[in-house]
Amino acid sequence: MKSVLPALLSLMLLAVSLPGTAKDVDYLTFATEDERNSTEIFGKASPSVVYVTNTALRRSLFSRNVQEIPRGAGSGFVWNDSGLIVSNYHVIAGAHRLIVTLDNQREFEAELIGVAPEKDLAVLRLEEPPEDLVSLPLGDSSELSVGRKVLAIGNPFGLDTTLTTGVVSALGREIQSPSGRTIRGVIQTDAAINPGNSGGPLLNSLGQLVGVNTAIYSPSGASAGIGFAIPVNTVKDVVPQLIAYGRILHPIIGVELASDSWIQRYRIDGVPIVHVYPGLPAAEAGLTGARRVSRREVELGDIITHVDGVRVRNRDDYLSALEKRKPGDTVTIRTRREEEELSFEVRLIESQ
Repeated sequence: MKSVLPALLSLMLLAVSLPGTAKDVDYLTFATEDERNSTEIFGKASPSVVYVTNTALRRSLFSRNVQEIPRGAGSGFVWNDSGLIVSNYHVIAGAHRLIVTLDNQREFEAELIGVAPEKDLAVLRLEEPPEDLVSLPLGDSSELSVGRKVLAIGNPFGLDTTLTTGVVSALGREIQSPSGRTIRGVIQTDAAINPGNSGGPLLNSLGQLVGVNTAIYSPSGASAGIGFAIPVNTVKDVVPQLIAYGRILHPIIGVELASDSWIQRYRIDGVPIVHVYPGLPAAEAGLTGARRVSRREVELGDIITHVDGVRVRNRDDYLSALEKRKPGDTVTIRTRREEEELSFEVRLIESQ
C-alpha cells in the first residue's frame, strides 16, 4: 500500500490542476500570451463588426412582378457612435435596400452616404441607430512591417463574427478597384479571408484598425492564404470626404485626357491631352489639347509624360500622381509637344 499511495496522490493532484476538471477554472490562465491577446482583441472588437446584406429588385420572367432578392452580403464596421458604418463599395454596389446586422443580431436598415469605387470603400448610416454602438480605434498603417501579427474579423460565407489570425505577408501591393483604378499601398496578409469577409476590419495586436479586408487571390474562390486589405491611412483620408461630400474630391488641373484604349491602340508614350478647359489652371499655364486638322486627322497637342517627376503612362498613373496632392498645391507637369520637351507649373483646384 505504501508504494501505491504516492501514485494515487499525484494523480489526484494532476486531476485538480488540469483545465476543464473544475467548474471555476479560468481557461485564459492556461493560454499562451498570444492566445490571450487574440481573445482580448476579439472580445473588444467584435461588437464593432457588422453584417451587411444587399438586396436588389428583379422582375420575374414568368409573372413580370418585381421582387426583392438577395444580391450579396459582406462585412463592415462601426465608424462612430452616430451610426456610420464603413464597408467595401463592391459589397453594396447596385443595392436597392441595405440591412446591417449587429453582433447581437439586431437588424437596422441603412442609407448610403457616400461611395468611392476607385478605393472600394463606402459609408452607410444606420436609420435610428442604437445608443450603445462601439467604434474601433484607428491605427497607423505606415507603422506596419512584414511579419507583424494581424487579425481579421468578419462574416465569411455568412458565418457571423468569425476571427482569423495571421501576419502581414507583404506591403505596398497593388490591386484593381471595381472602377478599374489601381489601389496602391495595399496590405497582403495570410489571415484567412473568404467571401463575406469583404469590408471587415484588419486589426493589429493592439486591437487598432490597420486595414479593410477587400480581396483575395485564389484559384478556388476560397482562402488560399493571400488576402488584401486597404490600409487604414487611405481609409482615414477617404471616409471623411465620403461623409462630407458623398465622394472623393479629386484635385484637377482642368483637362480632358485620351482614353487608355486609345493610348494603347496608337502606342503613345504618355497621356495625350484631348481638351483644355478655358479659364482653368491648365489653360492659364499654357497647356494645349489636340485639334482636328481634317475629317480623319487629329493633331496632338501636349502629351503628359511626368507629374512631379513621376512617370505617367496611362490615366491611372496620372490620377494617382495628382491624388498625392491637394487643391491649392502646385504640381510640375512635363509634356512632349511634337519633338519638344516642355515643363509647366500648374495649380491644382478642387473637382466640382
